[in-house]
Amino acid sequence: MSDTPPDHLSTNPKSPHFDMEVLQRGIGIRFKGRERKDVEEYSISEGWIRVAAGKSRDRHGNPLTIKLSGEVEAWFENPAEGAQDAAAADKPADAE
Repeated sequence: MSDTPPDHLSTNPKSPHFDMEVLQRGIGIRFKGRERKDVEEYSISEGWIRVAAGKSRDRHGNPLTIKLSGEVEAWFENPAEGAQDAAAADKPADAE
């Protein structure tokens, strides 16, 4: 798996942009220079995020979201599973 997060990702399992493997690694989002923890969906290339609009729900019980436009940055909070093993193998035993 690469160290670059996907361009478009959603936390809603019904969305075509949902990817459980990527979400389990943890995604950090910075929107307009401020780190956000409440992002439901984002698109880096289109420059927008979706966040819940308070406690409002639609008739199906899903949170209502609003789309905010601006500069979006994304990164992985945890390294890939194989990356830690590879880094440990590259490091000499006497380097500590």
